[in-house]
Order: sequence, then C-alpha cells, then structure tokens
Amino acid sequence: MKMNHVGLMVGDMDKAVEFYTKALGLRIVMNNTKVQEERETAIGRMCVAVFGEGFKGFNIAHLVTTDGIGVELFEMKDRQERHEVDFSRLGIFHFCLQTDDFEGAIARVEEYGGKVRMDIMRYHPEDDSKPAKMVYLEDPFGNLFEFYSHTYEETYATDYS
Repeated sequence: MKMNHVGLMVGDMDKAVEFYTKALGLRIVMNNTKVQEERETAIGRMCVAVFGEGFKGFNIAHLVTTDGIGVELFEMKDRQERHEVDFSRLGIFHFCLQTDDFEGAIARVEEYGGKVRMDIMRYHPEDDSKPAKMVYLEDPFGNLFEFYSHTYEETYATDYS
C-alpha cells in the first residue's frame, strides 16, 4: 500500500487553500470547485453514497504535497465552523508533514491563522547524534497536524523509547 491522499473538513475554502498553499507549501491540483447533490453523474452518485441523502453540496479543492500525497479539502454547506478535538473518540486525529525548516514553517502557520500547540520537542534531547524533533499544530479550523524533522522510519528506528 501507498498513501494516496487525506481528506479534511474546513470552515472556509478560500482561507483553507491559502493556508495549505502559503503556510504549508502544498500545490493546487484543482482549486475550489462547487459540488451539488445530484444523481445524474458518477461523481454525484458517489457523493450521495458517501455523504448520504440531503448533504446539500460542498466546495472541494485538491492539493498535493511535494512528495505527491494528495490533500482534499471539503467545505460542506452544513458544517461546524471549527473542529473540536476529542481525544476520547476513535478515528484519525492528525496528519504529519516533514520539514527541515521548523521555525520558518511555524511562523507561516501562525501568519496564516494556524496555531502552535506545544514547544518543539526532541525525541532524544540527551543524544546529539539523534536530532529528530517534532511539534503539534492546528490549522485555522482546529484540524491537528504535526511537523517532523526526519522521516517516519528515521524517527522510530533510532531507539525511540
């Protein structure tokens, strides 16, 4: 298996596209597009199957990371304005991006309406030969994400515990 894409619910498509492109450096594949509830097209039937009868439509944009992973942004007509994180609920609670520029990336996140949730942490602060670090943040809509300095394998294959 390979990771193909992640879908995120957002509260304002224009603000979301600006955040994910300017703050996080993703590239637009298909910009803000309106989808209406209908059954005449394959996409329309697929959306009814996924979102159920009466979903009323949404806006969608498709972005991509520098390594080709897609990020689908959904702005539903009926929605909450902000994601409320509840760590007691099952399901996906964050995604992670890798960057060499923690300080610059964090500054852009804050500039475009995101929030830093913690100080930058090192997995092995006692060992300078293991410099892997991480930080949790959120987008302007409360969706959690993380920055890593190293690949997933590099981070955990170096005696994490």
